[in-house]
Amino acid sequence: MKTDKELLVKGIKFLAYTLVLMFMAPVVLYQAFKNQENILFWPVLIIGLVLAVGAIAMGFYSIKVLLDSLFGPGKKKD
Repeated sequence: MKTDKELLVKGIKFLAYTLVLMFMAPVVLYQAFKNQENILFWPVLIIGLVLAVGAIAMGFYSIKVLLDSLFGPGKKKD
């Protein structure tokens, strides 16, 4: 069993994107809650929540890609 290097690089890139989202989402949420009286509170809050959900989803996907690169794609039962 060999490691798929192209898929491994793709997984590492996705992990980098995940890391960026993991830092961006709390900053945006903090700014939203800090300025609750501002008219842009709801749009900034929604953007922060979308970034947080995106970070979680991207984390799961990047781990899946890394595991597929190391162990090969999973076998499906029919």
